[in-house]
Amino acid sequence: MKANVITFPGSNCDKDIGSILANEFQADVHYVWHKESFDNRPDLVVLPGGFSFGDYLRCGAMAKYSPCMKSVDEHRKRGGFVLGICNGFQILTEAGYLPGALLHNRSLKYVCKDVDLLPDKQNQVTAGLSSQALSIPIAHGEGAYFADEETLKRLEGDSLVAFRYAENPNGSLHDIAGITDAKGKILGMMPHPERAMNPYTGKMDGKAIFESIFKNL
Repeated sequence: MKANVITFPGSNCDKDIGSILANEFQADVHYVWHKESFDNRPDLVVLPGGFSFGDYLRCGAMAKYSPCMKSVDEHRKRGGFVLGICNGFQILTEAGYLPGALLHNRSLKYVCKDVDLLPDKQNQVTAGLSSQALSIPIAHGEGAYFADEETLKRLEGDSLVAFRYAENPNGSLHDIAGITDAKGKILGMMPHPERAMNPYTGKMDGKAIFESIFKNL
């Protein structure tokens, strides 16, 4: 598997996700600076967590104009898989690859803790996951998923909700923690599965999420 991890100014989880993909899943990982383009035809493109462009304006609102996003868009149009985690999810919505937006947490406070994440069995990316809750960390100040009623109805009707929070930590509508596009080739999620991949701490629930994604590459 070939994976490209995009690094924006402010990304701080690029090496985390890259090392997990390389060391735990033997992926051929390439790090791509946001000003660069790529044409190596990866199987997976990752927009990692972090604080792109220092979190100025809306998170990800500037990142979507980075030159590398042209290559990401070409990858998307070829049917390649795109995974956006936390800030990466925000970029996916700002770029228009996924509907809705991520707003400030209802508490207006930064939230950093483990949450119970419930996979949706009807979604094509998460259908193979156990219905048992997965313990996955979150760390964000702008993670409240928002969309208009028509969009929410489509997400629910077309089974595009991938993950929900067991106990909503940020005010996301419909408890949404992650969604996919209609083809199941773009996944955006606020929790960090790469932070639940450490056998020394015993937190390994992220492994099932990555394995589920790889089945859909």
